Amino acid sequence: MTGYMTSAAVTVEHVTLRSTKPFEAVREALEAAVPPLDHAYVKLLLDGNVDEARDLLERQAPLSIFGARDHGGLLLTTGLTRKAIQYDIGNPLTATRMTRHVLSAALYAPIRVLLREDAEGGVAFEYHRPATTFWQFGNPEVDRVASELDAQLGTTLTAAAG
Repeated sequence: MTGYMTSAAVTVEHVTLRSTKPFEAVREALEAAVPPLDHAYVKLLLDGNVDEARDLLERQAPLSIFGARDHGGLLLTTGLTRKAIQYDIGNPLTATRMTRHVLSAALYAPIRVLLREDAEGGVAFEYHRPATTFWQFGNPEVDRVASELDAQLGTTLTAAAG
């Protein structure tokens, strides 16, 4: 038999968290609160140093920036000038607390967060609430971790937007 596809509709809660602060101030606050992830753990794992990799990950911040993309810069190709940065935010150990139960949860870990400025100069974060994103897997352990992540991410973004 060749491959086959299944699909299911999934409802998630989309959050828009507005800020009265300028884009750069919100960006600086977020990046001060959520440091870049130290990817050195990847080499440690590849070299078979699992305990060292775990120790390194346990010493990192509760939330880290896995990566960021300047989507506003990309819009220059269409003639638009906008400020927009797409962040991947999470914690590798938090992700494994979910993916150990349902590997498909890796589709949404880390969480994608957009910081953007609209045409009128309004600044906002946008993301899908983890608690409503991960529920689709129907696993209580995943749901528990997703709820913790939801609260942690919401608190962090609210503080940066504040």
